[in-house]
Amino acid sequence: MKYVVVLGDGMADYPIDELNGKTPLEAASTPMMDELAKMSEIGMVKTIPDGMSPGSDTANLSVLGYDPRKYYTGRSPLEALSIGVDMKDTDVVYRCNIVTLTEEDLPYEEQKIIDHSSDEISTEEARILMEAVCRELENETYQFYVGTSYRHCMVWKEGQVLDLVPPHDVLTQVIGPHLPQDEILLQMQKRSYEILKNHPINLERKAKGLNPANSFWFWGAGTRPALDSFEKLYHKKGVMISAVDLLKGIAVGAEMDRKIVEGANGGLNTNYEGKAQAAVDALTKEGYDFAYIHVEAPDEMGHQGSIERKIQAIENLDQRVIKIVKEGLDASNEAYKMLIMPDHPTPISLRTHVSDPVPYMIYDSTAPRNETWHYNEREAQENGIRKEHGWDMISYLLS
Repeated sequence: MKYVVVLGDGMADYPIDELNGKTPLEAASTPMMDELAKMSEIGMVKTIPDGMSPGSDTANLSVLGYDPRKYYTGRSPLEALSIGVDMKDTDVVYRCNIVTLTEEDLPYEEQKIIDHSSDEISTEEARILMEAVCRELENETYQFYVGTSYRHCMVWKEGQVLDLVPPHDVLTQVIGPHLPQDEILLQMQKRSYEILKNHPINLERKAKGLNPANSFWFWGAGTRPALDSFEKLYHKKGVMISAVDLLKGIAVGAEMDRKIVEGANGGLNTNYEGKAQAAVDALTKEGYDFAYIHVEAPDEMGHQGSIERKIQAIENLDQRVIKIVKEGLDASNEAYKMLIMPDHPTPISLRTHVSDPVPYMIYDSTAPRNETWHYNEREAQENGIRKEHGWDMISYLLS
């Protein structure tokens, strides 16, 4: 038996008036998920433990079978694992977003945050901007590492874990109340703005109608993680397929292999087909028992507040990932189970994560069911099946 998880990050949502009271998942054209739902179990699962923040870090740890209450030490250390940062026990790692702030003739504290992703800036442009700032800010205590797109890391040697605000939680707001209280971190953010707002790359981006990447934003602090091996816990050889450093870092910590897919970028225009085919090949040709396909696009579109783009991301997931995986595994004659779910909701109305339970669907190729339901939040809720601990889903899938 082979096992595959297809994770649509932030895919769940609330009913939207413009969609006649439907969620994006209900409104999207998803013929593959509709077909699978009629042969599958659907229900709701709570991925975020009470009292914990509904981040993609805690949520994906949970879906992958790790109780966040036991294993979670912060988001950024997981991302740092992915990019090869050699962390010591006394190091504190922060996420360093490159964000878009307004450029009004006002003090830094009175600017507003427009975009947490700087229009999904390319890694190549972000690297140049990071280097421009780090030439001045980096020293033996504060060291910076380039990640992917707008997502980067800062290591504070013998630092403090400070509870800082994620930029996607305060979009459109004046930033003053949400800035670090630590004076050095605050001054680094301010100085990054001074360096970046008139950088040639940002002048060119503005000329093209793109958001400038004009300020660092620190958040997501934590210390070196210690995950148990996925294979030792679940006796399956697993592979992670994701474009984002967080998921790749979880894979490193869990001693899972990672597939690097050309053109996979964590955005709406990622290489969906390449991810799907990588999973099929891993399961049918390369000896893996378990594949975890993570697609970031629905979450990013939720943060952008775009109904149309979130629906497009879900439709892409359906036709350009799930369909390819099902057809590939069916053609191989391998018996398999497929779990399809989000990690958390990212409602369009809020543009940030919430900890509400999410809908799941499990298809077993050896025991197809005969049902009439569709896969969405409403019908999964009405079905009455609810799993209270997301970290038990992997054991349930493998049983």
